[in-house]
Amino acid sequence: MASLAQQFGGLKCPPPVATNKNSKLSNLKNRCPNRKRSVISAAAAAISNAQIRERMKLKEMFEDAYERCRTTPMEGVAFTVEDFHVALEKYDFNSEVGTKVKGTVFNTDANGALVDTTAKSSAFLPLREASIHSIKHVAEAGIVPGLREEFVIIGENPSDDSLILSLRSIQYDLAWERCRQLQAEDVVLKGKVVGANKGGVVALVEGLRGFVPFSQISTKSTAEELLEKELPLKFVEVDEEQSRLVLSNRKAMADSQAQLGIGSVVVGTVQSLKPYGAFIDIGGINGLLHVSQISHDRVSDIATVLQPGDTLKVMILSHDRERGRVSLSTKKLEPTPGDMIRNPKLVFEKAEEMAQTFRQRIAQAEAMARADMLRFQPESGLTLSAEGILGPLTSDLPAEGLDLSDIPPAED
Repeated sequence: MASLAQQFGGLKCPPPVATNKNSKLSNLKNRCPNRKRSVISAAAAAISNAQIRERMKLKEMFEDAYERCRTTPMEGVAFTVEDFHVALEKYDFNSEVGTKVKGTVFNTDANGALVDTTAKSSAFLPLREASIHSIKHVAEAGIVPGLREEFVIIGENPSDDSLILSLRSIQYDLAWERCRQLQAEDVVLKGKVVGANKGGVVALVEGLRGFVPFSQISTKSTAEELLEKELPLKFVEVDEEQSRLVLSNRKAMADSQAQLGIGSVVVGTVQSLKPYGAFIDIGGINGLLHVSQISHDRVSDIATVLQPGDTLKVMILSHDRERGRVSLSTKKLEPTPGDMIRNPKLVFEKAEEMAQTFRQRIAQAEAMARADMLRFQPESGLTLSAEGILGPLTSDLPAEGLDLSDIPPAED
């Protein structure tokens, strides 16, 4: 205590006078009371002075900063005012309904997905708005964390002001545009029957529900029999404003039948097996592959060669448009007799090549038949060359003409 007093004023306390144990304790309590108060006051004054100096320093810093902002506000700034406005425009967010925004998916669950669109809060993509198709989880539509996509704003959640997004609306617009394009190109496409009513069936095309009237269905099947089946269809009416999408199976079938030329090769699917042959679906038309036309080798049991669902290439042998019957053959496509039984894959690979050979033989046979007819019709002005090609009649007669005297008379 004496040394501390000496530091603050050179003060000295008189040494305590101890007479007994009690007097010593009393002296310890009461010695230098004035000196102790002086030391505490001096320490408090020192702390107060330090605080004042710190406040003065901060005041000078603020005054200096204020003066710089008033006189040279852009001094030391790395970007200009124009750069600042560009940055504001870049991050300016339009949250109006119907606005398209880009965002990144960062979380998904059974209800939908959370999307970061740089807005003040996360946006939400509900499951029903994730795809134009019916799905049970957003992952089925390829929506996973990290996906960056363009969305359209369709609403706002009033509880937290978060945005509600949609992909379905964008896909819906694209689907209508696609249907208009396909109608302009007069394209035949497949549609899956998903419903029916008194007037016809409902088919899905490009994710949209289209109506096929019974009068525009070529088969005699009932609506129940057509459910979950795919039909070849063509567009009759595409009206997005009225949400009208009308389709025709008859128009599609007429185009398909027009392309079934004799000798052409088409891909078909085995629909059913009968003791006398197999029915093959070729673009919505059922053709019969008779047991005798499966292979050059005898087929005792069709099920050993074909099964429902098999895909194969067949040749068109005949087409009766009035009766709607098409006769098919794989026998004509065999590179060697029996390949359809032993190596059907080879028949599939060589189908076009074998069909071309078959058509050439048919053409030659037809040319020979026409030549036989022309022998008795020289007035036609056509003749057959040694190569079997029809061409203009050329005279190879000798200059002196022909001697017809040796021609025997016709017998009665």
